[in-house]
Amino acid sequence: MLGPDQRDPEQYEALRKELGFDQPLYVQYLSWLDRVAHGDLGQSLRSKRPVLNVILERYPATVYLAVTSLLLGILIAIPAGTLAAVKQNTGYDYGAMIFALFGISVPNFWFALLLILTFGIYLHWFPTIGYVAPGVDLIRFFQCLVLPAAVLGTDVASATTRYIRAEMLEQLRLDYVRTARAKGLPSRFVLYKHVLKNSLTSAITIVGLHIGRLLGGSTVVETIFGWPGLAKLVLDSVYARDYPVLQGAVLFLALGYVIINLLIDLIYKWLNPRMRLG
Repeated sequence: MLGPDQRDPEQYEALRKELGFDQPLYVQYLSWLDRVAHGDLGQSLRSKRPVLNVILERYPATVYLAVTSLLLGILIAIPAGTLAAVKQNTGYDYGAMIFALFGISVPNFWFALLLILTFGIYLHWFPTIGYVAPGVDLIRFFQCLVLPAAVLGTDVASATTRYIRAEMLEQLRLDYVRTARAKGLPSRFVLYKHVLKNSLTSAITIVGLHIGRLLGGSTVVETIFGWPGLAKLVLDSVYARDYPVLQGAVLFLALGYVIINLLIDLIYKWLNPRMRLG
């Protein structure tokens, strides 16, 4: 903060006292916790602005990208996994598994560059980099969102498709399915009302983990597409050695994981009421 050529010991000691570095570590930590409890995450060393303001400016972009990618992944995974299980060992099943294998095996950075090359440079359908807030230009916002959401959504869909297929195959072999069919219930009713609902329990775990990744682990995708989200903020803070912003961003990500896991537990109870007996 004083610069690489600073040699004035008085200024150095004054800054240490101002930042609280002259106190023992436990005092510094308790002081930081007290400020956090009051919504004060400190001041950015680079921009001299409150850390909370810096994070809140970036967080909406991350939420937009995460929600869109998650919805895209779920909309692909549920039909693909269901169809693959119902049409096991057919072309539908093989196609879904090839897609899942592609999504799991291909690195996100390579897939992102491939989409940029195809849809951005050759076809000129979508922008290759940048971000526009939806309140400024909604159409441009969606155009900028398509490619990064496609990369992350494919990642979500590939893993979730495999889990839904595997769980549905297991559910289809259980006695309650044969009993329901023996009673004359329509196959679609049995499939969507019972089998699919019971199969989503395992998939919810994977989706929950992906939400955490989308909110904080999409650094590569945000960097490639110039998306100003929280993950890119963490990377920029590391390069700039802006430790207060880095601390605040990591704290936000940790809180996000805790809240997501709580919501996943609540969804478990809704999908499987028998869990309430425990």
